[in-house]
Amino acid sequence: MYDGMPRPGSTIPSPAPLPVPLSRRRTLRAAALATALAAVLLSGCGAQQEPRTRDDAGGAAEGFPVTVDNCGTKTTYRKPPARAVTIHQHPAELMLALGLKDRMVGTAFPDSAVLPEFREDFEAIPELAKKEPSFETVLEAEPDFVYGGYASAFAENEGRSRKAFADAGIDTYLNREYCGKKQVSMKDTYAEINTIGRIFGVEDRAERLVADLKSRVDKTAAAVKDERDVSVFVYDSGDKSAFTAGGKSLGTEIIRLAGGRNVFADLDEVFGDASWEQVVDRKPEVIAIYDYAGAGNVEKKKKFLLSQPALADVPAIKNKRFVVLPLTATMLGVRPPYAVEDLARGLHPESFR
Repeated sequence: MYDGMPRPGSTIPSPAPLPVPLSRRRTLRAAALATALAAVLLSGCGAQQEPRTRDDAGGAAEGFPVTVDNCGTKTTYRKPPARAVTIHQHPAELMLALGLKDRMVGTAFPDSAVLPEFREDFEAIPELAKKEPSFETVLEAEPDFVYGGYASAFAENEGRSRKAFADAGIDTYLNREYCGKKQVSMKDTYAEINTIGRIFGVEDRAERLVADLKSRVDKTAAAVKDERDVSVFVYDSGDKSAFTAGGKSLGTEIIRLAGGRNVFADLDEVFGDASWEQVVDRKPEVIAIYDYAGAGNVEKKKKFLLSQPALADVPAIKNKRFVVLPLTATMLGVRPPYAVEDLARGLHPESFR
């Protein structure tokens, strides 16, 4: 699973946070780190976590408590989180799509241009780091909830394990795509949105958003249903071999819904390596280039592919048929239904004239 490099509703007002004295921040950080260290020494790394309930003197909020089992970590929320930090871009965009800007106190690791409808709100939220922030940097924002988009958000070897956050009194949630190695589907996208809606007490918004996204997918699928499937090769990165989307990836379903066929759907992984010989043998008609920060820009990727003599007879190369998709458009969040339409327009332009 690829976790090293990442790949509207009304708002709910909340009181503006008061400035936190530097001395208090240091005290909080020191206490949290000491607590986390003590817990590790007492219980050992990797111990099973018991369901955790946030205690509130005023009791549970209306519609709560809500219990969520996320990637083996069970958490009971007695009220919606009020100070959320998102690590990676797709969790941030999902929360903004649910009208939760005023619950967000920090973002980190934007890996592509933010969707235009969310740009102003996104830029109003403090950016904690260009990449994954340190544990201490997250603590400085005083969150009560951290939402990670890739497994690297909670890298244990960098001190950001979910247990470390729990020991500091902070709830966490990891995008369900990184819970295991099962097939990832559009249903998971809708489930992700509904779960975040439950946690934040905005289930009605989540339901409306899901209904809108489903209708977009259905409309696109209907537009291409009578078209012949176009063979597609996903190029993420790589030179000695091709790092591509396998059969367990959401990208494979996006391609299918767009009227295409992933030539590496038989690769039993979310992402994996394929040889260039295999690419040649499978004769893709279109190459979908995944665009994201850190893997070279799109033009460089096109130039590389077009310069390889071994690929000269590949139909997609001969006809220079490329479709560009931001990597975030293939991650569980609000973008995949839009990616279906974008890709379909590239595969079957005649269906959208």
